[in-house]
Order: sequence, then C-alpha cells, then structure tokens
Amino acid sequence: MTDASPEEAALHLSPRAKLEILFAMLLAMFLFALDQTVVGTALPRIITDLNGNALYTWSVTIYLLTSTISGPIYGKLSDLYGRRPIVIFAVGLFLLSSAGAGLSQSMEQFILFRGLQGLGGGAVFPIALAVVADLYTPAERGKYLGSFGAVFGLSSLVGPGLGGFITDNFGWHWIFFINIPIGLISLFVLWRLLPAIRRPDAGRNIDYVGAAVFTGAVAPFLLGLSNKQTGNWTDPSVGGLMALGQY
Repeated sequence: MTDASPEEAALHLSPRAKLEILFAMLLAMFLFALDQTVVGTALPRIITDLNGNALYTWSVTIYLLTSTISGPIYGKLSDLYGRRPIVIFAVGLFLLSSAGAGLSQSMEQFILFRGLQGLGGGAVFPIALAVVADLYTPAERGKYLGSFGAVFGLSSLVGPGLGGFITDNFGWHWIFFINIPIGLISLFVLWRLLPAIRRPDAGRNIDYVGAAVFTGAVAPFLLGLSNKQTGNWTDPSVGGLMALGQY
C-alpha cells in the first residue's frame, strides 16, 4: 500500500473496511486490557509453579512500566512512519511475548516476557485513537471512541472469571496461549486493510531527551507503588521513589 494523508486514506476506504479496521483495533485492545485482569487471577498459581515469590511484584510492575513508557513513543513513531507498520509490529510483539510467557520455565523468564508484552501492548491504545481520528470525521468520532471504554469495562468484568476458569481447567499457560489465535485475526485484518497513514505535518525529530525524562519520572513512581505491598509510605523504597518520580 502506498502512503497517504489521513484524509485521502479515509476517502478511499469503504464503510465496511473502516468497520473491519475498527473491529481489529478493538480486538487488539481487548486482548491488551484483558491480559491485565486475567493474569492477576492466575498469578498465585504462576508464582507457585515458578517458585517466584520473591519476584512476584515485578510480574505486574514490569508490564505496567513498559506499556506506560512506550505508549507516547509509539504515538510519535506512528506519525513518522505510519500507523500500519507500527501497530503490526506492536501486535506481533505482544503475541510472540505471550507465547514466551506461556512457555516460561522460571520467574525471570516470565518477567522478561511480561515486559515485552507491555512493550507491545503499549502501542494499542494511542494508535487505536489515532486510527479513529484518521478514518472518521470529527462528527463521527464520538460514537466510535465510546466503544473503547466499553472494551475496558468488558475486560474488567470477564477477565477475573475467565482467568480463574482457564487456570483451573487448562493450566495458567493457556491464559497466554489463547491470545495468539485471537490476536492473529486482528493482525491479519490490520495488515490487509489499514493504510500506511502518516501525518505529513508531524515533526521529523523524536524528542529523545523528553522520552528519557518521562521514563525517569514514571519508572521510580511505579516502582514505589509496587513496593508499597511490602513496605510503608515513609520507606525510601516506597515514598522515596515516588517523590523522586514527582521531582
């Protein structure tokens, strides 16, 4: 597909194609949102099997950390290089790391793949919003953007029960393996239909200093919140890290 401005790309897509793209983005976002709630239910079993009690907070923290930090960066990269290659890379990375998490034989491996999952999933939300803005007029965007909130609500409702059911009946590995066939549907639709949209008015330079400062602020703040499970607010590893992030 050739690069096109957002307006040109939207004009050359049929309403059906736009809906299929929207469905694929919602499906990818559902997997990303669901993963956060499903894993929480299965985490006690995972920790027991992998003997990871000393590192259990990192299985959650690393996912939040990489997804939070990478989100704004992915948004800028999609402006520069196009939505299509960035979202295909991100969803592909999420699916590969889901397989890796399911195959993990140690807590260290599990944490590594959870971090990669977050790195892939961090692109979904900002790019999904950008795709809607590219494909629909301002008057149309409201009704479609509301569906993103519904996806997060649905995932929070079904996630814990689904995680418990899969873990009890098939094993915790399958809460990650089940992502793959569903994600491949999203990946195929996006590869087939999503135009390689770039923003011609986007600056060509990436603010590396700003990205480093953002990372330096978010990382200690999230680590401090995670350490609160085993410490007090006044501990340097809790309040100290959070204050460092705010500073």
